[in-house]
Amino acid sequence: MATLTLFTLLILTMLLGMPIAVALGLSSVTTILLFSNDSLASLALKLFEATSEHYTLLAIPFFVLSSAFLSTGGVAKRIINFAMDSVGHIRGGLAMASVMACMLFAAVCGSSPATVAAIGSIVIAGMVRSGYPQAFAAGVIANAGTLGILIPPSIVMLVYAAATEVSASRMFMAGFLPGLMMGGLIMVVIYVVARIKGLPSQPFPGVVTLLGSGGKALGGLFLIILVLGSIYGGIASPTEAAAVAAVYAFFIAVYGYRDIGPLKGVAWRNEGESLVAASLRNLVLLPLSLLKSPFNGEVGHVVRDAAKVSIMLLFIISNAMLFAHVLTSERIPHAIAETIIAWGLPAWGFLIVVNILLLLAGNFMEPSAIVLIMAPILFPIAMQLGIDPIHLGIIMVINMEIGMLTPPVGLNLFVTAGITGQSMGWVIRACLPWVGFLLLFLMLITYVPQITLFLPEYLDGPSLPAP
Repeated sequence: MATLTLFTLLILTMLLGMPIAVALGLSSVTTILLFSNDSLASLALKLFEATSEHYTLLAIPFFVLSSAFLSTGGVAKRIINFAMDSVGHIRGGLAMASVMACMLFAAVCGSSPATVAAIGSIVIAGMVRSGYPQAFAAGVIANAGTLGILIPPSIVMLVYAAATEVSASRMFMAGFLPGLMMGGLIMVVIYVVARIKGLPSQPFPGVVTLLGSGGKALGGLFLIILVLGSIYGGIASPTEAAAVAAVYAFFIAVYGYRDIGPLKGVAWRNEGESLVAASLRNLVLLPLSLLKSPFNGEVGHVVRDAAKVSIMLLFIISNAMLFAHVLTSERIPHAIAETIIAWGLPAWGFLIVVNILLLLAGNFMEPSAIVLIMAPILFPIAMQLGIDPIHLGIIMVINMEIGMLTPPVGLNLFVTAGITGQSMGWVIRACLPWVGFLLLFLMLITYVPQITLFLPEYLDGPSLPAP
């Protein structure tokens, strides 16, 4: 009866149009009050414990803040210029450069919609001006933007690590090779389409220009080394690396590139100015700029916007954790696990069921909420069937990628529609061929687990003991 009440209330509240966090919390609280001995005071304590007990979740606000600084500043533009100088001379190179820019920005961002917004707002119009069909350009960016949650650092991976208590570092390692492979395969598809349709290419700008654009983008790209290098090298945990990333992103946007903040528009070195004079001028300007509050104006807006996104995510997570607590207390995951195991499904058959469930859920719910609801149910079954929990996590992340491109709650669809000014139906048709590509990639990752597990096993050893 408690299970029926829980899921009936959840479905009804979602059909009524309630926000997913409110739907999760209301259905959980109602079920607890009707069928549990927990008091209202204990509910408040559980909501607090949902986030305070999971140290890994502290990384989310830091990654959101670093992403906000990098998206607002000129980091995305410099990365795009570097990518275009690198591969723009190949047939279809402008679209390939856009994918490469999405991959690089994803490695410093952790968010799929932010990747689409930062890269797509610049390159979609550029591709159309260069002779690419707008639908093709929009489909490429919406699809490549999903790499924001597959290439580490990834907020969805952090949520999965908190829900299942697996290592967030291993999740980041596991997502690295699939992310590179997916980006590479998208580029291959673009090249084939470009050869068939005769899409244009850019002239090679020369080695000097390439090195110059690479040097300008280095400030932002160094964040990849800073975050992933410190995590993979065992120097810092994901939460510690996220905190360092937020501070670095602030300084590189405000005092490095000077795209926002008190020194906005002030060049490090003016044309015709000697190196000595420029150095002396900067030595004077930097201390003076510190006397002004760096959080006024644009910087303050960036911090407030990042805080709003973080609060929204953590509110969803805390209510989803409460929902997961009700599932666990009612032993729902165990009952489902026993039922599925009684069916005699092999591991490969169970993974088909997992993919179908997650693809359906991705149409209607936000990725973090799906992971927090489904992971406690699927995790124990996967463990009993001998499926590596890290492999299961990456399968869930790729399903969430597809959910970003499927209506009615596909976040990348809304961002792309806003950038292009086209209707939602037009964007869905533009993305449809790429959804098919993602489904094929999902099958590849699902049934070739070594693509996912090679790097974490090579660096840390296997997750599960050898049989």
